[in-house]
Amino acid sequence: MNRVYIKTFGCQMNEHDSARILSITEQLGFLPVHIPEEANLILINTCSVRENPENKVYSLLGTLRTLKKKSPDTIIAVCGCVAQQEGHTILEREPAVDMVIGPDHYFELPKLIERVQNGERVCVTQRLYPKPPVFDFIPEEWLEKGHREGVKAYIVISKGCNNACSFCIVPKTRGREIYRTPENILKETKSTVAEGIREIWLLGQNVNAYKYREDYSFVHLLRDVSDVQDLWRIRFTSPHPHDWNKELTDLIAERPNIGRHIHLPLQSGSNRILKLMRRKHTIEQYIEQIEYLREKVPSIEISTDLIVGFPSETDEEFEETLKVVEQIKFSQIFPFKYSPRPGTYAEKLGDTIPRKVKEERLAQLIELQEKINQSTMGQLINTEQEVLIEEPHPRNKNFWNGRTHSYRSITVSGKNITMGDLIIARVTGFRGHWLEAKYIKTVKNSPLNKS
Repeated sequence: MNRVYIKTFGCQMNEHDSARILSITEQLGFLPVHIPEEANLILINTCSVRENPENKVYSLLGTLRTLKKKSPDTIIAVCGCVAQQEGHTILEREPAVDMVIGPDHYFELPKLIERVQNGERVCVTQRLYPKPPVFDFIPEEWLEKGHREGVKAYIVISKGCNNACSFCIVPKTRGREIYRTPENILKETKSTVAEGIREIWLLGQNVNAYKYREDYSFVHLLRDVSDVQDLWRIRFTSPHPHDWNKELTDLIAERPNIGRHIHLPLQSGSNRILKLMRRKHTIEQYIEQIEYLREKVPSIEISTDLIVGFPSETDEEFEETLKVVEQIKFSQIFPFKYSPRPGTYAEKLGDTIPRKVKEERLAQLIELQEKINQSTMGQLINTEQEVLIEEPHPRNKNFWNGRTHSYRSITVSGKNITMGDLIIARVTGFRGHWLEAKYIKTVKNSPLNKS
């Protein structure tokens, strides 16, 4: 029997792509396995947004050489952004690799596998896009098969990015923005909800830049998706501050099924650094967006990405980042040490900040956020929260894990709860980043797990 193993690095978009790859290989008769030694098809879905995941990919390939020597018929493929970025270089650098596949070519896997089985080493990365730019390369029968996890589903609405942030390699690896038709997105949404899914994530590298027509932008799509009957929650990631507007905020305030959590990457608290990053917005504009969000949606929680040690960042400019974090009080931050990506404008600026300084700044940022988190979590005690139950607790009977409307992780104690239920719970405490709560009542019963 054919068996497939897939290792995924990176973001939710990559997780979605991996789920789609597994669906394709399943159609070819491959059974998923959890360790590479059991597979005769090994796929590594890569990320090149930061240097560390890329290094992990090459490290993993090194460990697979021994496996390849023992089982030379095992097919090893590198997919995703590193594949798109490095192309034939991967084949030259690592003899164990049989296939290098860019993100737009996953639906060609059946033919590509056949070519490898016939003795060829394959590299397919580049693709010419149509005008207007749409998902013309995805076969119609696959357009409605999204990535599903328990009570949630992930639907890609666009790929690529037209912004040119100086540190980011996404425009090079994923290309310029291309969009799915709203008709197809809504068709997938409705079919997914009909099968019992109650939370949907709309995905794109720059999700709120979606603009299928001049008169149909992301706000129009989000409004139409929120109109789908029995869809309890909608989330989207990742938006860009440059493409955010008050109309989008007003829609979130108007529609109770749009999640009360926004991940809005800031990257730096210094206007000079933001300009070097080519972020197309200022700190003042970002704060204005957050203030308007909180005015219209008082329960909204904001998370963000931050980069420390960007080329030429001074101690004073890093302090400006700390001040913004203190002022906004994010629910969560994803901080990263700057690493130069090949072919980006920032690479030309030089990696000027010593590693030790980056590590010290990262530690300071994490320490500040932990203090903010402890304070915020404490303020949630005794509040009532709407919770979507995602799974039973792995160890404790009559305990369930889920997420609040504002995307806080929460464990709820109570009986007569089912995975997929929408409930109200009262927060009693917290441990680390997890809220603890007691069940009060069920708002809506799960459509899942019913006979």
